[in-house]
Formats: sequence, C-alpha cells, structure tokens
Amino acid sequence: MRVLVREPIADAGVELLRSRFAVDIDTDSPLEEIIDRYDAIVIRSATRLGREEIERAANLKVIGRAGVGVDNVDVDAATRRGIVVANAPESTIVSAAEQTIGLLVALARNIPQAHAALKQGRWERSRWSGIELAGKTLGVIGFGRIGQQVSRRAIGLAMNVVAYDPFVGRERFRELGVEQAETLEELLGAADVVTLHSPLTDETRRLIDRDAIALMRDGARLVNAARGALVDEEALVEAIRSGKLAGAALDVFSSEPYSGPLLELDQVVSTPHLAASTDEAQDRAGVIVAEQVVAALDGGIVTNAVNIPVVDQADLEVLGPFIPLASQLGRIAVELAGGPPRRITVAAHGPLSEYDTRLLTAAVLNGVFQDRVDQVVNVVNATVIASERGIDVVEERDRTSRDYTNTVEVRLLSDGEEITVSGTTIGPEPRLFLGGALGFGIDMEITPHMVFVRYADQPGVIGRVGSMFGDGGINIANMAVSRTKEGGEALMVFSIDTAATSELVDQLHDMGFDDVRFVDLG
Repeated sequence: MRVLVREPIADAGVELLRSRFAVDIDTDSPLEEIIDRYDAIVIRSATRLGREEIERAANLKVIGRAGVGVDNVDVDAATRRGIVVANAPESTIVSAAEQTIGLLVALARNIPQAHAALKQGRWERSRWSGIELAGKTLGVIGFGRIGQQVSRRAIGLAMNVVAYDPFVGRERFRELGVEQAETLEELLGAADVVTLHSPLTDETRRLIDRDAIALMRDGARLVNAARGALVDEEALVEAIRSGKLAGAALDVFSSEPYSGPLLELDQVVSTPHLAASTDEAQDRAGVIVAEQVVAALDGGIVTNAVNIPVVDQADLEVLGPFIPLASQLGRIAVELAGGPPRRITVAAHGPLSEYDTRLLTAAVLNGVFQDRVDQVVNVVNATVIASERGIDVVEERDRTSRDYTNTVEVRLLSDGEEITVSGTTIGPEPRLFLGGALGFGIDMEITPHMVFVRYADQPGVIGRVGSMFGDGGINIANMAVSRTKEGGEALMVFSIDTAATSELVDQLHDMGFDDVRFVDLG
C-alpha cells in the first residue's frame, strides 16, 4: 500500500509509516493528479480535501489529519466513499492546558503589560502590581480532558478549584480534588477567576454574556483559550471598562484575526490562538495520526475516527436503520432524566442482537452526549469518553423481543432514578417509533418536539390538555396514551409542531400532574 505525506509531520511519524508502507513525501505536485495513486494521505491544515479531490481518490482508504480539527476535509464525501477520516485530538491537550495556565499567571501579574512598558523605557512597578493565585478560587467551566489538566496544574499553584460540567460523574471530581459546582450560576458566584473549556454549541454560544457576568464576583477575571464565541465580547468590554471585571486573558476570539476593542484595553492579555502551537504538540500530532493510518490500513481499531468506523458491510446493512433510532433514544433518555447519567445500558432485542451492537451503543452515547462534550463520539471511543466522565456503559443482547421483531432499549440511571425508553423502526424509509417510556408501552413515531405527561388516570384529562395547547396556539400532531390499569397511573405522550412556550409549560405544571417532561430533539 502507498501513503502520501502531503504536509510535514514528525520524523518519527514518517518512519512509522515507512516501516509498513511505501511512503511518498510530496508537497508540490497537483493533488488532483496524484491522489488516485494512494491508499492513504496525511495532511495538516493547509491541504484541502473537498468533494472533488475525494471523488478522484479511487483507492483512498484513510485520511489522516495531523491535528485536532477536520474543517479542511469534506467528511460527508469521505464517509459516502467509505474512507475513514482520523485526526489527533489528544495531541494538543497538554499544550492547551499550559497555555491556559500561562494566560492565568500573565493575567494575575500583568506580565505582558509590564514587559511592554519596560521595553518602551517606562519603569512602572506600582502600576502593574498584581494578585497572588495561591488561595484564590479558579472556576473551570467544562471538565473534559483539557479542563481536568488545567485543574491539576491550578491545584499545583495552591489554588482552590471548582468546576462545572453536568456530564462528568461526581467520582471524577473527587479523584482530582476538585469541588463540583451543581450549577453554572454557583460556579460564577464562587470564582475569583473563570476559565472556559466547554464545546461550542447553540446552548453554549455566548455562555458568558451580560447576565453571566452580572453573577460573577466584582473584580473577577476571565480566561478563554477554548472557543471565542463562548464569550459575548461586547459585554466583556463593557464589564472591564466599568470595573465589574478586573481583566481577561484571551487566546481565541469570535472572529479571527481579531482587531476589535478588547485589544485596546490594558486589562486584557491576548495571544493569537496559540494554544496548540508548540513543537511537542505538532510532533505528537504527526505520530498519533501515523498510528491511526497504520491501524486503518491494517484493519485495526481506528480510535480517532471522526466518521463511520470500519465495520463489516453485512452488519452495517442490518444495523443501519437502527443507528439513528438508537441516537434518538439516547437523546430522549437523557432529556427525560433531566440530569447527568451515571450508568447507561443499551439492550438489543430480537435478531438484531446477533450483530455487532457496538454501533448501537456508540449511537446511543452520541445521542446522550450530543452538544454536551468537547469531542466526536464514535464506536471505538464512546465507552472511553463515558469512562472519563465516570459513566458506566453496559451492553445487553437478547434473542427474544416481546412486542416487535427488533427492539432497541436504553436504560439511563441518573441521580438514583432509572429512565427506560425503547423503540423500533417501521417501513422501508424507515420511520423511528417509540415503543416504551417510563415503564409504559407507547406506540408513537419519534418527532422533534415531544411531551411526556404522567398522571393519575381519570376522565377528562386528555380533553383539558388538548384545549390548553389549542388555546396556546400549539398544534398537537399525534398522541398516545398508556396506563397500568383503569384508575391507576397513566402516561400521555404527544408530539407538537413547535416547541412549547414557557407559559404553556407553567400551565401544565399548575394543573397538578405528577410528572411533566418536555423533550426537544431539534
């Protein structure tokens, strides 16, 4: 097999590839003219592999990106061609954590400002006096891999560390000697310095806005070496100018290169997105991606695959329709739980159980973790990601299936309550159906907006609920009702065309139902 190294990587990575395959290092030839000769290609950030290049790559089996992102690769096009796309997400963890600590120290002691003044001939000892970090409280928002590394280093500086991440188990916080904040508001009010390490999602965009800043301590400081759009930069400028915040240290910005008002403030320490820019991180990325390429070409486990894993085609044909179902069931389960999971059980019932159900487990975890963790979840890293967060993952297989030919069941334990949902697929499309939830049998198609109402079975409830939604201008598209026995406990599940308003949510709760839960699948 032949491997094209399109951009420079660590010598050790090249040697690893050469020990197994024929390797060409070619950075100049027109890529579209030579890519069809290779089984694998290794790139960094400068090479773009779009749909056109991928369609020309008749023999390509794996794309190795020596770095974190894959923005320069058309992953969808590669997936459709059965090409594995792998990157090196672990390569920058240490560098990013050290950059954060560097910014933290520079911010506390005004090191860049004092340096600049001295270079300009000004000896300004009193102007640039700072604060000690020892004994101060660092608030870490996002307790994933980088957040945990930052916490370890901050503890080494004798700081008190409190962290917030609803998808990390309590035991993980205890292991690292970090206090767990139950809410974001609690963390913001407790921290002298807040550092951000969350993924960027619709929910976390502008996470630090005017309201969040108002909850922070007067004179607190902010560090962001994660993603620029986590911060409302206009609100941050206002907070620093007003004295609400003492300063900020920023490595990332909402738009880069950045040239806005934050650079005009003496209280802001800034660097041009350098978190991953160390020799060691770049070398590590080259070696890691070389290992991924070797695994892919040898038929091994590609631990950093960002698209579909390499699986048996027969398994994929059978499991394919159930993968989106499993993902939706995972999302429904975690939404119904309303809290971080501690154990997730994925059970396959029926003939489906005879296949490689790791795909279903990965899909469930994808649904559970979607927009809640800072990395891609796939079939080979899903259980590792769960383990890092103190979450047990259990797989079960049962050749029998009670209600349908094949059933996928998800049981999610959260704060002592186990939520169970199950479903199946129907028709050639296929359509995804909910088969059970919260201990009740339910037969209803899964839709983007669903409401689950548990109540004491009595006449008139369905009519009252229907009238309430009608009065609120929200159409009920479908409904299913199940009960334990006449006059016992009942579950009503219905899908609505648009998300429920806060007023409607309050009205439902005010009606005295035992349990009302809204699930928005987007």
